[in-house]
Amino acid sequence: MVVPRRNELVLESVRRLLRMGATPNLLNLLQKQHPADLAQVFAALNERDCHAVFNVLVERNGKLAVEALSELGAEKGSALLADRPAEEIARLVQEIPSDDAAGLIDNLPDELSAVVLDLIRPKPGGGVSELLDYDEQTAGRLMNPNVFALPEDLTAGESITAIQTARDVEMVFYLYVVDQRRHLVGVTSLRRLLLVAPDTPLKRIMTSDVYSARVDTDQEEVARQVASYNLLAIPVVDQENKLVGVITVDDVIDILKDEATEDVFRLAGVSAEDGVLSAPFDSLRRRLPWLVVNLFTAFVAAWVVSLFANTIGQVVALAFLMPVVAGMGGNAATQTLAVVVRGIALGELTWSNARQALFKEGLVGLGNGLVLGLVAMLGAWLLANDWALGAILGLAMIINMFIAATAGTLIPLGLRAAKVDPALASSVFITTLTDVFGFLSFLGLATLFLRFLHTAPAG
Repeated sequence: MVVPRRNELVLESVRRLLRMGATPNLLNLLQKQHPADLAQVFAALNERDCHAVFNVLVERNGKLAVEALSELGAEKGSALLADRPAEEIARLVQEIPSDDAAGLIDNLPDELSAVVLDLIRPKPGGGVSELLDYDEQTAGRLMNPNVFALPEDLTAGESITAIQTARDVEMVFYLYVVDQRRHLVGVTSLRRLLLVAPDTPLKRIMTSDVYSARVDTDQEEVARQVASYNLLAIPVVDQENKLVGVITVDDVIDILKDEATEDVFRLAGVSAEDGVLSAPFDSLRRRLPWLVVNLFTAFVAAWVVSLFANTIGQVVALAFLMPVVAGMGGNAATQTLAVVVRGIALGELTWSNARQALFKEGLVGLGNGLVLGLVAMLGAWLLANDWALGAILGLAMIINMFIAATAGTLIPLGLRAAKVDPALASSVFITTLTDVFGFLSFLGLATLFLRFLHTAPAG
């Protein structure tokens, strides 16, 4: 991972002190760092050194250590906790917000996770177990249940007093208003509360039109709402519209980062858990399945080529020009795919405007095909001294570029309709399609107009 310059110096110091066995100096250095900076240091260390540094810190400053783990991420953070006693883990996770604690506990081995949950359930703040009841990547799993809310019958002055006496409040930039049964009925800002007379009823200054997310809302949709409406936080309600938690913008930033990383990795057929410092066997296990699928689809393209073995035997130039058509089609399809998958992820592309997107991408494909086809035609003519071969290459380029743009739009939409992640499976289908149609159009046209080409002499 990219480590800022300051953190690079800290990282080198950590490694040096660790080698020297200077534990007091190492501990002193670690305790001066922000949890987010510590997380970057942990991520840059190899597995053995990371465990050693974490063990030094957790013995003297458990709160800072577990805060760094929550910044590191649930999967990597839980790996550092997994070899510690359940009682210690239960004590540590109660030092961080419930939503962060839930992520760490959920990624522990099943038996250890169950023991930790049993230990924290009877204690104050044991809302972690309730968060784990919700599905992964939903608002319910992501939210902080310690949300501050005001009864609707308070005045502005009483509300300010309630804020001043509150404890463990996630944030009070937005003040959510609830009725007697804790239904979410409104929202107001701290600024507005401070600018009105103390005896002003809360009902008069609150806004009843509240953007909220249900506990089962997908986290991507939550992030989309926060970004679209420029919110600092969004309340989470249950099926009865009762306020049960809040998701703040820092959590949304993490969602956007994770989802973007996941989509980029999936477009390349790589698991989001894979990293530059992952164990070789783990990386092999995660990457090999999609490469096997790609191998089988490559044989489909090879089979198409084999159908035209006789034509290739007569016009040898076809063999070294074939990759041009397939390669350019694949590149064009990747461009379209990136735009379409992003549009789907952001909610910009739906079935209602799919026809417009398809028409636009089709025009782009034809435009690319015409321009690149003319260039390819000239290149083939100069390379093989055969104007007919150049014309066939240019026409095949136009056909494949159009197919690439069309498929790059329709395939992600079709996968989304089938409830399959478009980022995960689109690239495999697209690559196969552009290879097959690239070879089919180029070699098919060459076979059709073989009499116009410069053929090799027989025998």
